[in-house]
Amino acid sequence: MSEKVNQQKPKYYITTAIAYTSGKPHIGNTYEIVLADAIARYKRSQGYDVFFQTGTDEHGQKIELKADEAGISPKEFVDNVSTEIKRIWDLMDTSYDKFIRTTDADHEKQVQKIFKKLYDQGDIYKGYYEGMYCTPCESFFTESQLVDGKCPDCGREVQPAKEEAYFFKMSKYADRLIEHINTHPEFIQPVSRKNEMMNNFLLPGLQDLCVSRTSFKWGIPVDFDDKHVVYVWLDALTNYITGIGYDADGDSTEQFAKLWPADLHLIGKDIIRFHTIYWPIFLMALGLPLPKQVFGHPWLLQGDGKMSKSKGNVLYADELVDFFGVDAVRYFVLHEMPFENDGVITWELMVERLNSDLANTLGNLVNRTVSMTNKYFGGTVTDKGAAEEVDADLKAVIENTPKAVDEKMEGLRVADAITEIFNLFKRCNKYIDETMPWVLAKDEAKKDRLETVLWNLIQGISAGAELLESFMPSTSRKILEQLGGGHVTDKPEILFQRLDIEEVMKKVEELHPHTEKEPDAGEGSSENEAVIDIEPKDEITFDQFGAMQFQVGEIIACEEVKKSRKLLCSQVKIGSQVKQIVSGIKAHYTAEEMVGKKVMVLVNLKPAKLAGVLSEGMLLCAEDAEGNLSLMVPEKDMPAGAEIC
Repeated sequence: MSEKVNQQKPKYYITTAIAYTSGKPHIGNTYEIVLADAIARYKRSQGYDVFFQTGTDEHGQKIELKADEAGISPKEFVDNVSTEIKRIWDLMDTSYDKFIRTTDADHEKQVQKIFKKLYDQGDIYKGYYEGMYCTPCESFFTESQLVDGKCPDCGREVQPAKEEAYFFKMSKYADRLIEHINTHPEFIQPVSRKNEMMNNFLLPGLQDLCVSRTSFKWGIPVDFDDKHVVYVWLDALTNYITGIGYDADGDSTEQFAKLWPADLHLIGKDIIRFHTIYWPIFLMALGLPLPKQVFGHPWLLQGDGKMSKSKGNVLYADELVDFFGVDAVRYFVLHEMPFENDGVITWELMVERLNSDLANTLGNLVNRTVSMTNKYFGGTVTDKGAAEEVDADLKAVIENTPKAVDEKMEGLRVADAITEIFNLFKRCNKYIDETMPWVLAKDEAKKDRLETVLWNLIQGISAGAELLESFMPSTSRKILEQLGGGHVTDKPEILFQRLDIEEVMKKVEELHPHTEKEPDAGEGSSENEAVIDIEPKDEITFDQFGAMQFQVGEIIACEEVKKSRKLLCSQVKIGSQVKQIVSGIKAHYTAEEMVGKKVMVLVNLKPAKLAGVLSEGMLLCAEDAEGNLSLMVPEKDMPAGAEIC
């Protein structure tokens, strides 16, 4: 019977985005593989037959340029970087089943066959591309898609490009994709990513997509037109099917039939467009079902802003592991990342979490429990049934925590799931304070009660440790080995050693000496820095300022005011309300590019009519000396309605 059940285990196919081989991945890049691993491990613990695929994306103009700078061939360059990426994935104790490389011969062959299949059925045609190209993103953009003249995805400089290219007829499948998204609300998560894709790309109308290049050679050749190499995104995205045995000629493997469609594509929010628009349309053209869910996770940022090698503030997983250990780094990146908003990592915060959560809440709990069990009962306890009222709450938390973790993990709220586990550990610590075993030990008549208390503690810690396996596998194993189901080890193992923040920061400074001089307080700006002085207004009191209500708003619709050359009329979602706001920014923003933006709003401005249109608030903007306007937007992704204070 058990053998039959085992054969019927439900499958779960999870993928990460394949890492681009332009250089060593920093901790923000590494976060994704750890997150995927936690989900994969948890699904296995639930009885799923999990297949977890990751790998490296190795073609494109950027790789060709970097290899040339290094004085080696592109293949040698990507071999080196791919090896380093795999080393870090292994260092972080990730349990992937396949590591695919887009230079693998079987992948390259299938990409060529896929390209030819799409060409033969009329989805791909030859033409010319003229527009702006971002090399780091390997993406073309029209002038209207640029933001301040730069790449809308990464903010870097773009260059004009014109070349012969093959194009994919995206609009042919656009309506079908819109219908799929509307009828499958779980397809794009979080919901904010779905709204962004619909409002900014699909609903305004899709342009045909460039799917080949001729201006460089490092790519998979189009086998029927060798001047062209396959566009890197068509090459990279197809790894999700080629890696499990897809064949464009119809001879796919049993593994492909079993695993596809993918249950979850886990990706960074910066490449959500490629995975929820281009990839689904490619699959539709191939006659394949779409993945069940695409989750665009937020970014992990350094405390002083975006990680930058020039600033010397890039954090790498192996460096952090040297300081804190693998499981401490896993705990931090998983626990500190909100569901939708970007997370922050700093050395100081890492030390704080290690000392408070890991060394104190968890490590000290295990240490005390093992030590008391050895001291009072020679290392072995059983349930003596000497229960008291205080036990009931602990047992309720032990019983309910797995259900709470299940609920959080079902919604991919991994950080919240870990919090539930640590709430159990905190409850165990509180139970020690409530029962005071050291006091019970002084009274021989309380011996059964003392043993029952220690038994309850071991049950609670063991339950938490088993749940912890998906997130901190080594720590989970160490705890369970020490507790042994009631027979503890002779001596407790120190799980996490407390660190001194000053000593850590001294070592960090030796590793990363500051190369940039911070301006002293009161020091003037450099003569090349643009500054603006404006006429000061009268001072106001705090009460006057407090009378103004500022909130984050999300623009859900926008149109031009017909009777005006300057005004745009926006529908702005603020909490559960929608306000209509008219702004004189038509010279700086189109109505289309306003939709989806998160903006800062003065909410309680008295309503007024502008060009005959009612305006119920004000959008905040900055203005430079030339009169150019820029909407003020939150630094991090904040929910509509969040108070600005």
